[in-house]
Parts: sequence; C-alpha cells; structure tokens
Amino acid sequence: MLPCFDEDEMLKLIAKFCSIEKRFISSAKGYSLYLRPMLIGTNGGLGVAAPTEALFLLVGSPVGAYHAQDLSKISIETVSSSTAVRAWPGGPGNKKVGANYAPCLVHEITARQRGYKHVLWLFGAAGHLTEVGTMNIFIVFRREDASGYELATPRLRGTILPGITRDSVLSLAREKLQPTRWSINERDIPMEEVAAASEKGLLAEIFGTGTAAVVTPIRSIN
Repeated sequence: MLPCFDEDEMLKLIAKFCSIEKRFISSAKGYSLYLRPMLIGTNGGLGVAAPTEALFLLVGSPVGAYHAQDLSKISIETVSSSTAVRAWPGGPGNKKVGANYAPCLVHEITARQRGYKHVLWLFGAAGHLTEVGTMNIFIVFRREDASGYELATPRLRGTILPGITRDSVLSLAREKLQPTRWSINERDIPMEEVAAASEKGLLAEIFGTGTAAVVTPIRSIN
C-alpha cells in the first residue's frame, strides 16, 4: 500500500495547476485538458515490501477525441477467461493501477492486428462481460413485448473499474429516462445473452464509457 496523500491538498494542487496551465484548455468541441494524478513509490533499494515514501505528481495534456479516426463506431474482440484473465476477484481490478494494463497489452496488439480496436474481457464459465480495455461497457436491450428498453452494465464486483463516466451515465439515465419505458440495471451480463439478443433483433445499442473515450458507440463484437 502506498503512503496516503491529503485529498484536500491534492484538489488544491490540481486547481492551481489548471489555473497556471489554462492556456492548454481548449474551448473547441471534443477537446479537453486530460489530467492524470499519479502516486509512485520512491523508496531507495531493492526488495519486496510496501513503500514508505511516495511521490505525488500530476500530468496534464491537451487531448482530442480518443477515437478520432472514427467517431461513429469501433469494433472490439472478446477474450474469455479460459484464454486470459484481465482481473480476478480479490485482485486490483477495481483500482487505477498500472498492473491492470500490462496483462492486456499482448491481447490488445493481437486484436488490432486482426482489425479490432479493443478487447472486451469476459470472466467465468458463463462468459460475463467485464470491461473493454479502456472503457466500461453498456448494453441497450429492447424488451420482447416492445414496451421499452433496458440499459444494462456489468455490476461492480471487484474486477471492474468504477468509472466516473460510468457513474455519470447511470445517474443521468435514472434521472432523465422515463421509468415506464426504461429499466436501468447493474447486473451480470453473459456474452450468450448479448449474442441471443442480437439474433432476435433485441440488441438496440452497445457503447463504452471512459474519461478519455467519453461515450463511444461500438459497431460490432467478434
């Protein structure tokens, strides 16, 4: 465990940083100043032990759309837990740590060589959806009786990053969508259910969410 940094002081530093670097905050649509706070252990010497010293730093960069080459849609490929596991119960899958990204790189590279933008990680024998490499995932199902829709996203169970954009989408959906027409659920979603809904014409939409990706429609899943 890394040493803690005072949260109030951190927010003050971020506000001061943005004030100093405000020239990099674009007013153009789709552009923003991306901020990445980081905490890195700085103990001297080698050994397997929790650090007692750490450096807090903030990296800021002007960014445009994360998927600028095709804003309308991306394609993704599934990887089941029988092949590889991105995160496991009791592990750090729900934390923003570098260790969550390194195991994904080989499969991301392989998927891109086959023409896919990202990997959708499945978990368990039932092939439950977890998340796409840099995004949480949402599914919009049509009700079989045509009375409305379900907006569903995988529930948080320690293996999925609790994204801020994910939370914003859920909050806005519960506030703005008509409850008689929409049900908003965080639940287990087997890949077989998604495939079956697609076959029946009950799959209305799939999209990913993230700080950099914002809300990105997904065109297809292999």
